[in-house]
Amino acid sequence: MRVVVAEDLALLRDGLTRMLTSYGFDVVAALEDGEGLADQLVELRPDVAIVDVRLPPTFTDEGLKATIEARRAVPGLPVLILSQYVQRVYAAELLSDGAGGVGYLLKSRVGDVRDFVEAVKRVAAGSTALDPEVVAELLGTGGRPSRLDELTPREREVLAVMAEGRSNAAIAARLVIEEKSVSNHINAILSKLDLPPSSDDHRRVLAVLAYLESISDHAGGS
Repeated sequence: MRVVVAEDLALLRDGLTRMLTSYGFDVVAALEDGEGLADQLVELRPDVAIVDVRLPPTFTDEGLKATIEARRAVPGLPVLILSQYVQRVYAAELLSDGAGGVGYLLKSRVGDVRDFVEAVKRVAAGSTALDPEVVAELLGTGGRPSRLDELTPREREVLAVMAEGRSNAAIAARLVIEEKSVSNHINAILSKLDLPPSSDDHRRVLAVLAYLESISDHAGGS
């Protein structure tokens, strides 16, 4: 699996490269700034790109802008964004095209190597990998009335883990409930959010994330 890493901190960039290589990934480029990043992503078309939100020269949102630009040229190009802090606007922008193959993790999650590698694989496969803190932020509606208010506490728990990109089996294991119960909860969630059920788990996750992105965009904040 071919990977591009874009991270300005040499120690983290080297650490990511070594870790990914040890798990059988082929790191085809390890970049330290955002200049020309979009062009390189389009040219190399990696199976997944792991990109820091803030890159030189301005350390604002070069990484995010480059990945969004690259995904416009190559729809669905798998991208996993790393950030120091939860910033709702970044997650909303990343999810806005609804094309799948997106991730947004806090850098602190890199320390859990096995979970991080699984997140990289999920994004490369076209699914999602959202940090639990990002999901919690997206689920916040700023006190504004929302159809999310119709969900039961258990349904909100299922939705939160589902939004991380987890399978039904993984949701069941996390919440210590039967997989059949997870399926029932998901059907109820989709119904309450006026989202049509689908046999495609990935599409259901994206549909829910699209809904969460729309409410977070109206709620504002960063």
